[in-house]
Amino acid sequence: MAGMNEHILFLTGKLAEKSLHRVLQSIQPTDFTYDVRQLGVSVAALMTTQLIEKRLTNIGHVSRIVIPGRCRGDIDILSRSLGVAVERGPNELKDLPAYLGRASIKTGLDKSDVQIFAEIVDAPNMSVEEIIKRAYTYQQDGADIIDVGCLPGTSFPHLKEAVHALKSENFKVSVDSLTPKDLITGGLAGADYLLSLDEKSLWVLEEVDAIPIVIGYPPSSARSLYRVIDKLSVSGRNFIADSILDPIHFGFTESIVRYRNLRKRYPDIEIMMGIGNLTELTHADSAGTNAILAGMISELEIHHLLITEVSEHCRYAVREADLARRIMHASKIDNVPPKGYNNGLMGLHEPEPFPYSVEEIKEFAAGVKDPNYRIQVSKDGIHTYNRDGMHTTTDPYEIYPDLHIENDIGHAFYLGVEHARAQIAWQLGKRYEQDEELDWGVATQKQPENLGHYKPEGTTMHTRKARKTILKNRKK
Repeated sequence: MAGMNEHILFLTGKLAEKSLHRVLQSIQPTDFTYDVRQLGVSVAALMTTQLIEKRLTNIGHVSRIVIPGRCRGDIDILSRSLGVAVERGPNELKDLPAYLGRASIKTGLDKSDVQIFAEIVDAPNMSVEEIIKRAYTYQQDGADIIDVGCLPGTSFPHLKEAVHALKSENFKVSVDSLTPKDLITGGLAGADYLLSLDEKSLWVLEEVDAIPIVIGYPPSSARSLYRVIDKLSVSGRNFIADSILDPIHFGFTESIVRYRNLRKRYPDIEIMMGIGNLTELTHADSAGTNAILAGMISELEIHHLLITEVSEHCRYAVREADLARRIMHASKIDNVPPKGYNNGLMGLHEPEPFPYSVEEIKEFAAGVKDPNYRIQVSKDGIHTYNRDGMHTTTDPYEIYPDLHIENDIGHAFYLGVEHARAQIAWQLGKRYEQDEELDWGVATQKQPENLGHYKPEGTTMHTRKARKTILKNRKK
């Protein structure tokens, strides 16, 4: 964020210089002054800190220097060399206003008031080692409690051993069963929570110290659940109440009303919502479903969420719920809609997929003086250009004959990959950046890019000689 009376030096390349000036002028007036300097590199992203140190002279009195977001190299070393703070800006120029503090400041996503129970549904059919491995995966994805699921009619002789092993690894543990014997075994083994207990199985609490998750009998009976809550409230026993979320067309809307009524009747108790009946039994991307339910539990002050990952389309449900709870928590604190905090739940689309217009891309293309192809995407299609001109299409097959790469296998493969990404981005409305994988939100976990490594100035693609060497080595 820019501060009062700052003077900022923005570094860029030849092709982006005019656009950078336009963006900075568009946010005037500001509480900082600035200069723009291009260092003779065509593409700003190919600039390196080593090149900057070599070419940047006569800095003058600047508060800090902002370099392109994808500039490679160690900015700490550059800062010490130049004697002024250096920082990376955003990857896209259109995101610069927000980077400079022209967008509203929102609460961070480091906190939440919801704890996630991640259920290992098929635990009886897994070894203790496999259970521990799954637990670590769930923990990495955001789970707070590992829920050991018991299957009806399936023996679980190693339940006690599994709970002991999880506790020895410092996991918080719940045991999930409707069979009192399993609940007692899990509770005596050290489980922190037991789910689920009802009016007929409350006697289990005489045998164990774990915190119960209580439901009605039958599960959809609000009156039965109220009786259990009243009884436990009088006894002083800690508990969590769950009025059960039902699947669509099997009481879903009515179950939402039950949760609302439960919170209205008992404004101070702890409540859980298990969302598997909706996510698992609805063939829709679970990220959006998790977002809506997270918003609902935020409004109802529900602080416990039970997640399952059984169906293939729910394979990242824990990650999604973790991000969703954080977004809703921050949104609630800021008293604004849950918009603009993070794009991780927007796997298929993005808020601003096409940062540049066709006219702006034409300007970039006009400044290219070398044969290397650049690819950009606008709302009008895919634009491929080099010094010989620009081709625009929505179907990469149409322009292949015009690229003249039939005798260069490496180049053809590279452009094929990039055009496939560009076409998907255009079709779905996603950001496309040449040489970068598409961003699918929390559905994929990419290693953070190491911008401390240098990237050669010039082409974004291997030279013809280098490509031949790579292909030769791969064949070996």
